[in-house]
Amino acid sequence: MMRGVRAVLFDLDGTLLDSAPDLAAAADQLRVRGGLPSLPLNQYRAHAGAGARGMLRVAFDIGPEHASFDQHKAAFFSLYERSLTERTVAFDGVDAMLAALNASGLAWGVVTNKAQRFALPLTGAMPMFNGAAAIVCGDTTPHAKPHPEPVLEAARRVGFAPADCIYVGDDLRDIQAGKAAGMRTVAACYGYLGPDADVDTWGADAKVNSPLELLKLLDLP
Repeated sequence: MMRGVRAVLFDLDGTLLDSAPDLAAAADQLRVRGGLPSLPLNQYRAHAGAGARGMLRVAFDIGPEHASFDQHKAAFFSLYERSLTERTVAFDGVDAMLAALNASGLAWGVVTNKAQRFALPLTGAMPMFNGAAAIVCGDTTPHAKPHPEPVLEAARRVGFAPADCIYVGDDLRDIQAGKAAGMRTVAACYGYLGPDADVDTWGADAKVNSPLELLKLLDLP
């Protein structure tokens, strides 16, 4: 059980939102336009946490070092921007969890590597984010996770010291950022864990297998 927590900060994709269907649809549309056969969602899902890099790796087997990567990334972003709210939903239990945080008086916010171009329209379209005390995006500060600065910026915005906050995420970078910021960390094991993820080696202070398990850690009803 985590004592003395005054604010809870969350990663977005893979922790609060299941955005894989919209990310995969954009990448797969680009793949089909290139004359390749469509791939099923389950081939994309585990890589959704890596954003464009992960989606283009699945769709075209290319990385940032490839000559056409930037061109493909720009096209992917354009397609995704047009449809980022079509299939994206909160994970089961997230609405109830956030409602419990609101009712308890605990502050909460979001720290994502997703750029403002995508994160702000997405969260703005979903009423559950009305209670967020902060939404820090990948380009809000000069650094992205695993650098601690975005997490520290969120702590400043919610008005509490890092030691009074916990950070919840489904990626090693989340745990690294939270620990570097001086926060306790929680690994969301229901998220977009990649095929090589070994959560036990991340060094998180706790693990949860569903959003509602977080309430037990916080001793909330």
